Amino acid sequence: MAIHFHWSLHLYPILISLLTIPAAAASATTRCRTTCGTIPIRYPFGIDDGCGSPYYRRLLLCSFNTLHLRTPSGTYQIKSISYTDSPHLILTDPSMWACSDGPNFRPTQPFSLDSSTRLTLSRHNDYLFFNCSPARVIMEPKPVFCERFPDRCDSTCDTAGYLCRHLPGCAYALSSRAGAVSCCSYSPKATDSLRLMLEYCATYASVYWRNSDSGASNYYGETPEYGVRVDFDIPVTSGCLRCQDMRRGGGGTCGFDTVSREFLCLCRQGNVTTSCEQDHDQQGSSRHSNAGVIVGTVGAVSAAGAVGIGAGVWYFNKIRAKAPVTCGVQSNENRLF
Repeated sequence: MAIHFHWSLHLYPILISLLTIPAAAASATTRCRTTCGTIPIRYPFGIDDGCGSPYYRRLLLCSFNTLHLRTPSGTYQIKSISYTDSPHLILTDPSMWACSDGPNFRPTQPFSLDSSTRLTLSRHNDYLFFNCSPARVIMEPKPVFCERFPDRCDSTCDTAGYLCRHLPGCAYALSSRAGAVSCCSYSPKATDSLRLMLEYCATYASVYWRNSDSGASNYYGETPEYGVRVDFDIPVTSGCLRCQDMRRGGGGTCGFDTVSREFLCLCRQGNVTTSCEQDHDQQGSSRHSNAGVIVGTVGAVSAAGAVGIGAGVWYFNKIRAKAPVTCGVQSNENRLF
């Protein structure tokens, strides 16, 4: 009897863990946070693994209600996300030049993006480079240079650029050392160009253009602000549209399997299906809150667990009654696994 009781105690944690794994997995799929601070988190992004599109997996990080984007050059705070009208992120890079720096240029690291993702530098960005080497960087007024070398127009850093003459928020920040500080504007087509430019320039700042509601202090209807605009694509699939359809059980959240990366529809009831329509139909006769459904699910699992544990203990006790005793050493005759 002592031997039977000894094996029963060992079987309890094994059976409990096996019975509670499905419940934990089901509840985990419903924990797709929809905000980080004041910034909404929608498809294709997700801050919880398995949420959103796998193309943007683990790119966003929410820490202390502050949203960040991970890139090869570092982690940058996200100021805002626009999911409509050319979807884009607005980032801040504290290592770039700021108005408070004035003529004191400090070394900075070039911003870069992972080329394997669906993130790209926006064409709405302009970059200001300060104190570049004339021997390494072509610095001339762009209109004049383009007239002389039309085939090399994009290779010059424009010394007559609007932003160099009208620094956003601090138009005269460099005026105290006028003539000693050079500024030119350049719009690289890839992040590698930023790295190459900074090899021959003291520092740089990124300025993006946003649509201006008011007509004051804007250039061609846009207002310049410091920051980096990053554009992103929204992968649209029939499965995701079907999952989000409010007519199909109230709509679900588009996600993916964390192992296979295949599409999954995450429903409010914790079920993982192609759509929430089936779950909606099953609830036609009973209206419960999400908490009630989860509690009912946990209660059902607990009841099933109790029955399973009892059956498991009885089964193993029956086996151990017939198995030879070998003082705890497993042999081919008494091996359990």
